[in-house]
Amino acid sequence: MADLVARIGESYRELSPQEQRAADFMRDHIADLAVYNSTEVARLSGVSKATVSRLYRRLGFENAEALREHVRALRASGTPLASETPTSYTAHLDQELANLRAALSGLDLGAAASLIAGARRVIVVGFRNSYPMALHLRQQLAQARPGVELAPLPGQSIGEELAALTADDVVVLVGFRRRPLGFSKVLALVGASEARSVLITDSARLAGDVVVEVRVDSVTAFDSYAAAASVISLLAAAVLGASLAEGRSRIAAIGENYRELDELE
Repeated sequence: MADLVARIGESYRELSPQEQRAADFMRDHIADLAVYNSTEVARLSGVSKATVSRLYRRLGFENAEALREHVRALRASGTPLASETPTSYTAHLDQELANLRAALSGLDLGAAASLIAGARRVIVVGFRNSYPMALHLRQQLAQARPGVELAPLPGQSIGEELAALTADDVVVLVGFRRRPLGFSKVLALVGASEARSVLITDSARLAGDVVVEVRVDSVTAFDSYAAAASVISLLAAAVLGASLAEGRSRIAAIGENYRELDELE
């Protein structure tokens, strides 16, 4: 079923002037509709409550609660909902801290670090908005150990990367919301192989050999990956700590290459 903005667009020409006024307000304040009731929408848009109730029904919602649930579901799926730019960052800070506390509460990276450190090959997989987090994780892990690959590479598909998985391989899947439709198939394919899996995700519904859950909730229109970046740093550090002597030797060799190639300041 179409989301709220699409429903308003499809019905707009058939709405009365008062309904259009309310619809304009709803479209401009869609994020706030997760908490507003019909009385508040009527007052803020300057129309009657009866007009708002009629508009809800014309848009396919039985009542205000049904519309609120629809907007909450959109936000929970990661759909950006336009909202006013905050004039204070207190709420943003509070949400960031809440995400980080939730991620770190009871966090145990031992199993994930052990799998990654002991693997012959590590493939880090990420799609769409999860790809930058996967890229960052691959870069961090590559400091700690050899044989860390990123998939899919730009312009490439994922199938060939997962074609020859063995029991000595570990696949780290980074899968935050707004995952592509095929993500569950990739997860199932890895699960059916001999390889072990580590899943970094915001969803408790997804499964892997080891699952690390991180929230990406935000008070703005867009998800926040601050807590995810923090957990990735901790995971990479745990992998390094699991093979500290080898990791130190690799870091030293990489540093020597940096100096030889004059790559860094």
